[in-house]
Amino acid sequence: MKSLLKIVLVLALLAVIAVVAAGFWIGPIIVKAVDTIGPRVTGTAVTLDSAKILPLSGGGTLAGFFVGNPKGWAGDKAIYVGELRASVRPLSLLNDCIEVTEVFIDSPEFVFEKSLTGGSNIETLLRQIEENTGGGTRPPGSAESGAPAKPIKFSVKSFRLQNAKMTLMVAGQALPVPLPPLTITDLGVAEGGITADQLASKVLKRVLAQMIPAAADELKKLGLGVLGGAADGVTGATKGIFNKLLGK
Repeated sequence: MKSLLKIVLVLALLAVIAVVAAGFWIGPIIVKAVDTIGPRVTGTAVTLDSAKILPLSGGGTLAGFFVGNPKGWAGDKAIYVGELRASVRPLSLLNDCIEVTEVFIDSPEFVFEKSLTGGSNIETLLRQIEENTGGGTRPPGSAESGAPAKPIKFSVKSFRLQNAKMTLMVAGQALPVPLPPLTITDLGVAEGGITADQLASKVLKRVLAQMIPAAADELKKLGLGVLGGAADGVTGATKGIFNKLLGK
């Protein structure tokens, strides 16, 4: 009986050590995944400064998430998140599918550039995501021969975004535009996990799809004449893109 108890205690200790060790290697893996996969999904510069996971509690933070503007637009950034808080099921760090219970983002920054001749940086970004992910039916680079047979997958029970700050750049003016809160549930849950490529694509599409209608509504409220009419054109021209992106 004592021998059996010793074995159980040793196994439990090894499990704790493994979980703690996982917390050290998962952070750099997340940073590398974002820096590598992000540009493939968006077609722009994407970087993450740091990622920290507290394995015993399952809590963690991602800091300095940056998505650059597509080529041809003035500003250097489209999205910036100073800090993202997340919680994971600790033991899932040892599995092929990391189970994220919640992702919470407060006060992210978005920049929406509107061209006087039509179009916007966010429309361009949405199109690039659509082209690079094949409408979300396959992860980018999935056909590459060097792709791992069993990539790490993720499921996210709840994704929440609030107090988003969007700056609408039009005719050389910066206009603040409030964005509604966004909640997405059960990302990758039914599938038993999705790849980092697929997760990034799903979240970015939903977040960006809120921005164009919000910008168009703001232009109408401000009564910007020709620009207000252009706003109607924006929402109409991008309706097909939204339907594809959201699987409608």
